[in-house]
Amino acid sequence: MTAVTGDERQAVPDKPVRGRIKCVVWDLDNTLWDGVLLEDGEVALREAVAGHIRRLDAMGVLHSVASRNDHATAMAKLRSLGLDEMFLCPQIGWNAKSASIRHIATRLNLGLDAFAFVDDQEFELAEVGHALPQVTCVDVARLDEALAGPEFRPRFVTDESARRRGMYQGQLAREELESEFTGTGEDFLAGLDMTFTVAPARREDLQRAEELTVRTNQLNATGRTYSYDELDALRESPDHLLLVASLTDRFGSYGKIGLALLEKGSPDWRLNMMLMSCRVMSRGVGSLLLGHVMGLAREAGAGLRADLVETGRNRMMQITYAFSGFREVERDGAHVVLAADLSAVQPPPAYVKLVVER
Repeated sequence: MTAVTGDERQAVPDKPVRGRIKCVVWDLDNTLWDGVLLEDGEVALREAVAGHIRRLDAMGVLHSVASRNDHATAMAKLRSLGLDEMFLCPQIGWNAKSASIRHIATRLNLGLDAFAFVDDQEFELAEVGHALPQVTCVDVARLDEALAGPEFRPRFVTDESARRRGMYQGQLAREELESEFTGTGEDFLAGLDMTFTVAPARREDLQRAEELTVRTNQLNATGRTYSYDELDALRESPDHLLLVASLTDRFGSYGKIGLALLEKGSPDWRLNMMLMSCRVMSRGVGSLLLGHVMGLAREAGAGLRADLVETGRNRMMQITYAFSGFREVERDGAHVVLAADLSAVQPPPAYVKLVVER
């Protein structure tokens, strides 16, 4: 693997984070296929590269394109190869490839450190590495070596992983509809026919649950990750309650998008973990799981305190807690303890149906 960052002084981590890469952005000419499309007319697909793309897609890794090419011609070629549906938000034109990757990251709502960029040109790799040092840059000549790295291999491959591309395609369709919608925001959300389901975690949920703790940054209250075995032990503990949340709408399923871990103490229950997937941030459901947890504590006659660790990336979770009536009662550096006002638990918004499974 060639990690071109534009700054040779930048240290390469000794232990890459397993499964860190969530999206691979591909060049086309002499990368996905042999030849230059606009010069040669006919190009030959590199079957080994296409095989990598399909394999990673089945593991839940997304793909996009950043290519200096004619958009219509390149997309027609991708369709003829049966690969056009594999790429989300392809950026094909004459912009700098760093700008294209930044645009893709914005559209997919992913951090730049979750991206890898594959190209055959040293100049393009250097340009992206200099402008976006968070992105992992890979020379296609060393592709096999790079993709064998732990960054490209999630610990678990779940049923939801295999559906991830379809989930993102649904999200992009929602965003396109929203951009053309002329009513209020609540009218738009009401038209999605959303159903938010909360249920105790089952063993078959735990692989996705671990994945959520690893992948979620902006809406993770503590930033802590949990292993499958840790989650399984907590799920079976009589002193804990592990909840999983999922969301569907008329475009399909968002999958499992939230986790909450409650410790049943006296006089207060403790919310040790609360997280929501970033892909539902704009759906107005961020406080639903939190409101449900507050209601459970109130029904049990207990108070509720929550742990929050300020990570620098989870400001949205701090805001969610504040809007739900939590206030700071203890602080030790970045570790904050919040107490809930259970006298004013907010009801679910009218635009979403809440389903609670026991």
